[in-house]
Amino acid sequence: MTDIILLSDRRVAGTRVADTGEPLVDLRATDGLLVDPRQADDDGSYAHVRADVARRLLLAQRSLPAGIRLLVVEGFRPPALQRRYYEEYAAVMRAEHPGAPPARIRELTSAYISPPEVAPHVSGGAVDLTLCADDGAELPLGTEVNATPEESGGRCRTAAPGITAEARANRDLMGRALTAAGFVNYPTEWWHWSYGDRYWALLSGRPTAPYGPAEPPRTA
Repeated sequence: MTDIILLSDRRVAGTRVADTGEPLVDLRATDGLLVDPRQADDDGSYAHVRADVARRLLLAQRSLPAGIRLLVVEGFRPPALQRRYYEEYAAVMRAEHPGAPPARIRELTSAYISPPEVAPHVSGGAVDLTLCADDGAELPLGTEVNATPEESGGRCRTAAPGITAEARANRDLMGRALTAAGFVNYPTEWWHWSYGDRYWALLSGRPTAPYGPAEPPRTA
């Protein structure tokens, strides 16, 4: 993974944040986008992203061929949930790599779950998504969304070999649409794209990130 910048990289944590205060919006109320309920939570956090992220998702959607849709699986993730995911996967890494120092466990864990303090999902700038047909049937992209490196044999990486030509074409299609709309991909996860967070700022050469930790959506 020497050619991949992981979220554990100190340059990510060292990227400054100047939060714009842009609010979260509910993608379920955004005409033109599909939201899958598999990650649904009680307050609907999963369906929220920053307002400009929603706008950019619509731009990406409009650039796709007729009959192909973005299917959003998860957007904003509350900090407590992010920490729980991180600690659970870190425990798996410690079991698989006994004796590994904490820095190595952090690196291994961040290939799948971001350290909470820099997590793109906590900023409201990240989305996990895939492609589907108009009827919601998901297109093949090589693995399930959120497949771990272990269960996917590493095929969760965006540029991984060993996936079908159709899955590669679908990954490339989604990547072109999202990149043109301003998003960056986390290369260990083909489904994870973000805008405005620290990782985006680092990869984009920006001195500051416009999104820090977001305020959770308000419930009625």
